[in-house]
Amino acid sequence: MFKHKHPYKPFIKQDTTKLIVGTLPPPRFSTGELLDKDVDFCYGSYYNSLWLFIDKIHNLNLLYNNSQKAVEQRKAFLIANKIGVCDIVESAERDKINASDLGMKNIVLRDIVSYLKQYPKIDTLLFTGGNSKNGPEYFFRKHIKTYNLKLELISKETPKMHQFVLAEPKKKLKKKRIIKTVSLTSASGAANISIGSNPLYKQLKSKNPDFSTFDFRVMQYREFL
Repeated sequence: MFKHKHPYKPFIKQDTTKLIVGTLPPPRFSTGELLDKDVDFCYGSYYNSLWLFIDKIHNLNLLYNNSQKAVEQRKAFLIANKIGVCDIVESAERDKINASDLGMKNIVLRDIVSYLKQYPKIDTLLFTGGNSKNGPEYFFRKHIKTYNLKLELISKETPKMHQFVLAEPKKKLKKKRIIKTVSLTSASGAANISIGSNPLYKQLKSKNPDFSTFDFRVMQYREFL
C-alpha cells in the first residue's frame, strides 16, 4: 500500500480571489522522482496541460523543467492574477502507484471551508474536473456537508457553475458572502474522451476540422484564468 501525501502546501495570499482546486499530483511528485519536463510545483506534471493552457492564453513563455526559475514563473503569474491553489486531498492510500483518482483509498481531505474563512477575498473556486467519483467537485460536495452547506446550480452549460453562501460572524457581515464554483474540464489527457462527446466541441470541430481538445480547453479556461 502506497501512502500518497500531497507534496505542496496550499498556495494562497491575502488578496487571492480565485482558488484552483484539484485532488493530488502524480505520486512521483511525492517521491521526488520527477521527469525532465516536470515542474516541482502545483500542476507541474508534464502530462497535465493546465500550465500549457495558461501559457497559451497569456503568452508567458514558461519553462518546462525542474528548475527553480520555472517554479518562480508560475508563482509570479498566480500572485499577479490573485489566483491561489489548494487541492482538496491531503493524503490517500493506493494499491497501485499511479495518478488515478479512482485508485485512492482512505482519503483525508483538506478543510477548504476553513481556508475560505481565513482568506475572505476568495469568491471563486475553480475545480479542475467535475463531479465524477473522487474528482475535486465530488470531494468538495462531501466536505461542505460537514458544514451543512450545499451547492446551488446556477449554470448547467459547460463548464457547470454552482454557488453557496458562506456564513460568517454577524458583526462582520455586511452582505451575504457568495462563493461561486466552476467545474472546468480536467486538464488531464483522460478527459479527451468526454470532450469528444461534448455537443459544443462537436459543433466547433465540424466548422473547423483543425479545432482540437486543447483548443476547446483554452477557450473554456480563458474566461476564468
